[in-house]
Amino acid sequence: MISEMTKLNDLQISLLRLFNRPMRDDEVLSLKRVLVQHFSDSLNAELSTLQEKKSLSNSDFDAMLSAKS
Repeated sequence: MISEMTKLNDLQISLLRLFNRPMRDDEVLSLKRVLVQHFSDSLNAELSTLQEKKSLSNSDFDAMLSAKS
């Protein structure tokens, strides 16, 4: 299973090739921000879908957040 986790997919390999060059710190930061925004948008979309599917309300989330774990 570990070998599967360490294997790069085609997109990852393409990105490594694309960014195999010197980059300024501000370029790296800008790219990180783009990636974080992308994953944040994806997570929000997934949460919205889940909220609709399970008919969860804001008060349901508040109850989950305040429950002892």
